[in-house]
Amino acid sequence: MISKACQYALRAVIFLASKADDKIKLNVKQIAKEIDAPEAFTAKTLQLLNKHKIITSLKGPYGGFFIEDHQMDTPIIDIVHAIDGLQIFTACGLGLKQCFAAHPCAFHDIYTVLRNSLQKAFEKTTIRKLAKKIENGTHFLSGIQTKKK
Repeated sequence: MISKACQYALRAVIFLASKADDKIKLNVKQIAKEIDAPEAFTAKTLQLLNKHKIITSLKGPYGGFFIEDHQMDTPIIDIVHAIDGLQIFTACGLGLKQCFAAHPCAFHDIYTVLRNSLQKAFEKTTIRKLAKKIENGTHFLSGIQTKKK
């Protein structure tokens, strides 16, 4: 349901959040490598996330991208909204323009339930919650080993 761009954005934010306790700023090249994404594409995505205040960036020799503590409580639906928009939670599962409750497509009833469940999960899940799974080493993100020793 979400685009490849949104998947990269989610991975980038979760990676930055998993490094938040270290108080480091990361550059585009480092982030792109760790999330296995094209560098130019990652740069555009990070700029968009910064514009939407989901992450923060500083320019200069000590600059880079990072996530502040108050941003950690951002629900991941905000990332989806910034990258893909929220139409994925209202669009027809078959891509029809004239699909709605009074005039449903064959997949409408099933897809609406799934779509609504996914939207609720994105609304309830915060960046912090996902980053903790990476930090604890119980889950992975693109082969990254971040478990603290």
